[in-house]
This record gives sequence, structure tokens and C-alpha cells, in this order.
Amino acid sequence: MKIEIEMPKSQKHPFSRRVGQFFLRLIRRVFFWLLWTAAGFAALSLVSVLIFRWLDPPTTSFMIQYQTLETRPKAFQEIRYRWVDLERISKDMQLAAVAAEDQKFFDHAGFDFESISDAVEDRFRGDRLRGASTISQQTAKNLFLWPGRSFMRKGLEAWFTMLLELLWPKARILEVYLNIAEFGRGIYGVEAAARHFFGKPAAVLSPFEAAVLAAVLPNPRRLRADRPSAYVRDRARWILEQMRLLGPDCLSGWPIRPQSHRCHIPHAALRSPVFDPAVMTAFAPRFGDRIRRL
Repeated sequence: MKIEIEMPKSQKHPFSRRVGQFFLRLIRRVFFWLLWTAAGFAALSLVSVLIFRWLDPPTTSFMIQYQTLETRPKAFQEIRYRWVDLERISKDMQLAAVAAEDQKFFDHAGFDFESISDAVEDRFRGDRLRGASTISQQTAKNLFLWPGRSFMRKGLEAWFTMLLELLWPKARILEVYLNIAEFGRGIYGVEAAARHFFGKPAAVLSPFEAAVLAAVLPNPRRLRADRPSAYVRDRARWILEQMRLLGPDCLSGWPIRPQSHRCHIPHAALRSPVFDPAVMTAFAPRFGDRIRRL
């Protein structure tokens, strides 16, 4: 006589049940860990951005990396960095930075989607990918992040850019940008650059000196403000023309009430000689592929 004993449902496949429960708990723990990590990062970045709205940065991520990752053996790389308030930076320098790097600075909320679209179209046509970063994006990158083009870096840059635009006025963004931008190897900020290259404070820079400093911003390690190449001089002349088109009224009332409606240039005049095919072709024999990386 054959007798069959039926096991209770709770005892069927006990090992597989325990494995399933283990992985379920693991997934739940990982999810909550990621959630708390993201919340902690968001809170920390929010506090950091709020602090630097009123506190002048004593250093930046780029400066720290320059001193540590590019250091001589057993010694820090020397940097030149001197903070000055926006009121002590000449209007010509402020206007040159806007004319050279971000002519829609007063109008956008951190991102120039039209320039991004143009850059993508140029890439699809076979041109080298060019930057379309705004002053706000460059400030976020220089202050908090690191060089590179990874998706992670770009995502963090977008996050910090949104925080800057949300929590800082435009005047503060421009002030911090001009004080932390690199103008030469180990030279950070327009005050240090003006004193090093021209022997004068940033408050008394001439229009041409301001344009030359703005001209080296895309690649301050290769371009020189003290011994400007033909390329830098051509770019500086283009910046001066953009400054003329923008006009001094662009910064009237600045930094209290920028007249954004006065800072518009006809679209045909916006294209920089950095990306003009004729200029690239003319300078290619001398500079080779380097000019296309700017």
C-alpha cells in the first residue's frame, strides 16, 4: 500500500523562498540607500550653493585639482588668485565676458538651448563638437566639479547650474565667474590676470585689454594674453565688435537692474571667429587641429 504525505504549502521549496526573500530585502535596502544618498547629496549641494551666494569662495574645485593632480613632486603648484567685488571690475571686462562667452546671459535660465542645438547640428554635419556652455554652466563647473565631457559630469553640471540660477542673482553669477575663471596656467580670476599680464587692477582695464583676456577664456593653457597670437588678436577684435553692438546700455543699472532687452545682437553677427570655417581654414596650417578644440 503506497502512502503519500502531502507537505504543507509553507514548507514547499523552502530554499527558493529564502533566496527570493533575501534578494527582495537586498533590493529594498539598495533602493533606500540610493534614495538617502540622493537626498543627502541634494541637501549638501543646496547648502553649498546657498553659502557661496554670500561667502566669496576661498578656492574652487579646479584650483584644488590644479594644486594636487598637476603638482610638482612634494610641492603644491603655485596659483595666483585675488578676489574683487563686481564693482571693482571694469564695465568693459564685464561686457567683454558676456560678449565672448554668453550673449544671452541676461535672458536664459542657465542653458542656451539654441546654441546647444546649433552645436549638435554642426556635429551631425561632420564638424568637431564645440562647446555651448553658458556663463552659469561654466561657473558651476569651475566651482564644484572637474574637467571632462562624461555624462555624469554633464548631469551634475546641469544640476548645479539650475541651483545657481534659482538661488543666485545674475550679478552674483557673473561676479563669481570673473573671479574664478582661469586666464592662464595657475592664474585664476580677472584681478590676478590683470595684474599679472598688464600690471594694473581689473577696475582700470581698457576695452582692448578686457577683450584680450576674454579671448583666451576658451583655452587659457594654450592661448596667451601677454603675448597674443594672431588668432587671439583676431578674436579680441571680434569681441570688441560684439561689445560695440551690445553697447554700454547693456549693463546700465547693472548689477541692480540689468537691461536684458538692450542686450540683443542680430543673429547674423553672433557667430564667433572661433568656429567660423573661413578662420579655421586660414589658421589650420599654423595651429593644426588645436584650433578646432577650442
